[in-house]
Amino acid sequence: MPAVKAKQLDTPEGDPGDAVELKRTLTLWNGVALVVGSIIGSGIFVSPKGVLVEAGSVGMAIVVWTGCGLISLVGALCYAELGTTITRSGGDYAYILEAFGPFLAFLQLWVNLIIIRPTAQAIVALTFAYYFLQPFFSTCDPPENAIRLLAALCITLLTFINVASVKLATRVQDIFTFAKLFALFIIIITGLVKIALGETEYFQDAFQGTSTDVGSISLAFYSGLFAYAGWNFLNFVTEELIDPYVNLPRAIYISIPIVTIVYVMANIAYFSVVSPSAMIASNAVAVTFGERIHYVLRYIIPIFVALSTFGGVNGLLFTSGRLFFVGAREGHLPEIVSMIQIQKFSPLPAMLFTGTMSVLMLISKDIYSLINYMSFVQWLSVGASIFGMLYLRRAKPNMDRPIVMPTIIPVAFLIVVVFLLIIPLYAAPKDTLMGVLIVCTGIPVYVIGIMWKKKPKIFTDLVNDLTKKSQKLFLVANEEQTKQS
Repeated sequence: MPAVKAKQLDTPEGDPGDAVELKRTLTLWNGVALVVGSIIGSGIFVSPKGVLVEAGSVGMAIVVWTGCGLISLVGALCYAELGTTITRSGGDYAYILEAFGPFLAFLQLWVNLIIIRPTAQAIVALTFAYYFLQPFFSTCDPPENAIRLLAALCITLLTFINVASVKLATRVQDIFTFAKLFALFIIIITGLVKIALGETEYFQDAFQGTSTDVGSISLAFYSGLFAYAGWNFLNFVTEELIDPYVNLPRAIYISIPIVTIVYVMANIAYFSVVSPSAMIASNAVAVTFGERIHYVLRYIIPIFVALSTFGGVNGLLFTSGRLFFVGAREGHLPEIVSMIQIQKFSPLPAMLFTGTMSVLMLISKDIYSLINYMSFVQWLSVGASIFGMLYLRRAKPNMDRPIVMPTIIPVAFLIVVVFLLIIPLYAAPKDTLMGVLIVCTGIPVYVIGIMWKKKPKIFTDLVNDLTKKSQKLFLVANEEQTKQS
């Protein structure tokens, strides 16, 4: 089937009109909330120790957190050019498709489909469940089955919200982004008060013990950048952003500095109370911080972490649904996934698909090892997108480019990405190899599912019958159709 291009309309959800399509309802502040809410999950509350262990000192850890924010900003600036040049939703998938064609784009979609997105959503949901239940089990860890059940309920509820209304999903994102920023604001203010009162013991000789090993510093940056993951998520929903040529870059300019300042200040606040050795020993540094400030915070901070991760799951589900929707629209997934609910104008099948995949991931006992395999692949996707941007400048110089970054910016970021691709080869060669093998499993799927055009009639009839029944069940239609058709 030929790909169906999205209609570029600025009419908001609910306006008169019968076009079945994704509506432009996301405002600038919705975009900021999506980026900030997607980046800030459990990491800054739970485990800044990964950076500290490799950096070796308090001072160097703060430098790394700041540097990671600057690197993320440079990458986001590149994605501002990509997102305003290639205005389709889908992020890296759409950019790789435009620059290098369907095969490499499908492989990127494939690993997101089977591992990256459902695994990430499941892990963040499990983190939400653990910290939500923790205050009820003060002397022990919550039961594993209870954690998985609550995680499944979290994913199911948020999937329903995203299916029911795009506006409601963005409102949830806005509320929980504010909640997590408020929680971090409390931590930051408390820490600054402690510093003003003279609690600066752990900042004396701040760079003493700094690692002199380039590999360790590299791994510190790798850990920090993992905590900044999500800076490019707005590019997955470009088609739903009001005036993307203006609001996409503005959202980036606002959100990344906010996250960087919050991350750096939160770490400074932690070190006003928590010693480097205690941070390394802690599995949840924010909880340790709360215990040392006031016993009440011991119970409040886990709730803050739960609120933060709940919003993180919502952001992941929202963008994942759009990724799979665009992939299906390009003919890389079953046609039903590319259809839109004719009353709510939400990508209902795509949302149900990503929600179901995430719940199924909760069954796996090796879920955390799976995400380790994919870090290399994620940075490979980012690198391919940036390289594709440079390639398209030469191959298609006449493309409309509302924003053009100086060449030094994408080149510098591409050098960083190459460096980040080399680190796993050195630090975790087995995980890297496993990630590459998982990508390669998409090759036979592409050959059979996409390249093989003359499939048996019994198979195509079955697929068409299931598609029609699903349309009737969910009241969904192709994007180019109208509600009266």
